Amino acid sequence: MNLCNALIMNNSLPSRLSILNFMNYDIIVVGSGPGGYVTAIRASQLGLKTAVIEKESLGGICLNWGCIPTKALLKSANVFEYISHAADYGINVKESSADFGGMVKRSRGVAEGMSKGVQFLMNKNKIDVIMGTGAVKAGKKVAVTDDKGKTTEYTANKGVIIATGARSRQLPNLPQDGEKVIGYRKAMTLEKQPKKLVVVGSGAIGVEFAYFYNAIGTEVTVVEYLPNIVPIEDKDVSKELTKSFKKSGIKVMTDSSVESVDTSGKGCVVSVKTKKGEEKIECDVVLSAVGIEANIENIGLEDVGIVTDRGRIIVDEFYQTNMPGYYAIGDVLPTAALAHVASAEGIICVEKIAGENPDPLDYGNIPGCTYCSPEIASVGMTEAQAIDAGHEIKVGKFPFAASGKASAAGAKEGFVKLIFDAKYGELLGGHMIGANVTEMIAEIVAIRKLEVTGHELIKTVHPHPTMSEAVMEAAAAAYDEVIHL
Repeated sequence: MNLCNALIMNNSLPSRLSILNFMNYDIIVVGSGPGGYVTAIRASQLGLKTAVIEKESLGGICLNWGCIPTKALLKSANVFEYISHAADYGINVKESSADFGGMVKRSRGVAEGMSKGVQFLMNKNKIDVIMGTGAVKAGKKVAVTDDKGKTTEYTANKGVIIATGARSRQLPNLPQDGEKVIGYRKAMTLEKQPKKLVVVGSGAIGVEFAYFYNAIGTEVTVVEYLPNIVPIEDKDVSKELTKSFKKSGIKVMTDSSVESVDTSGKGCVVSVKTKKGEEKIECDVVLSAVGIEANIENIGLEDVGIVTDRGRIIVDEFYQTNMPGYYAIGDVLPTAALAHVASAEGIICVEKIAGENPDPLDYGNIPGCTYCSPEIASVGMTEAQAIDAGHEIKVGKFPFAASGKASAAGAKEGFVKLIFDAKYGELLGGHMIGANVTEMIAEIVAIRKLEVTGHELIKTVHPHPTMSEAVMEAAAAAYDEVIHL
């Protein structure tokens, strides 16, 4: 006889119903990343009894091993660069050195603080946090196995939302051993700073770590299979970052592929296939930053009959899978693997479940940010995409070299580039590279959302002196009205 039954028989609990009710929720969210925990909070706000299943740390990869702690590391690199160039600002600093261990420690502290913040939000919104590994079952149930191997089933009356996220992708010719060939997670907790690092892949993760390690004195090589680094960005942005990286001493190899890594010696020997032939690069560590793969294994999808395609869960515009009562959001979908996308998907999903009338998410107006130095931010079409789509376009570009605020800040690298439809004045895309541009891109997102025309943007008075003036000036440049060029 278990404890619950004994208590019921002794009238210590009102009835078996109490136990069953404890196991029953309106919504169960599997995963507590920026998709999962935001979804849970919105569900609670809508009056739904909600539980979150988490196998490791509240906040998921983003808060604990991704977005947040990487930004802490990058800030340390920024500060070190400031100090290293203090003389440029009329400040004498006698001596400075990068304390790699201290940077890592600070980063972990930031992550820990954010995770505690999510716990606070769970308590505030009366959301039950169930620790363990969740697997969906038939009948809108989730089986949760705790760290002692005990499995408990919970029922979601209105729906189960899968938000299990993703992990570092592993290539067959680049297996990660966690020591010499590593993923992003290990890259932020290395025991010691490598003297030489090869970064494979030049998406956001690759270039952010390339910048960080280069800034603190590591010799960095970036290997990219495609013709341009940050290949999803506008080509002008890619060219500017390449120029900046090379100026900083980062070796950039495009149209190149890593064929193999020999880890048998003290360090690594990386065989890189280039257009000119094979090149061997010696280094201490190889960082594999070749994308992510969704965490969809062993979570019960097959048992329930949930359809997947090419490693992603298939859903409708409100995130319901092919099985009624089962939903999925975030990195497990074929949509952009971004924290803010997962959050937005989760809010729309649970509002629909609750009987609200949310608009489907406009995936054409999602901003992307990369936090290397200089920063990159973009939304909408690149120039090439706009032309391919058949638009007659007007392009305006304003360099930060012409910005008073940028000059005063000693941050003259980069530009704002805006692409307009020539016929209707619609802003098709915005692309920025430079200091703090990740804080500026939201203006472009709002402009596109509100369908502001080029001329309306020109007539929107921007404060002076600011970096954001460059947005207005770029619009003016597109219409041959620019003042400061």
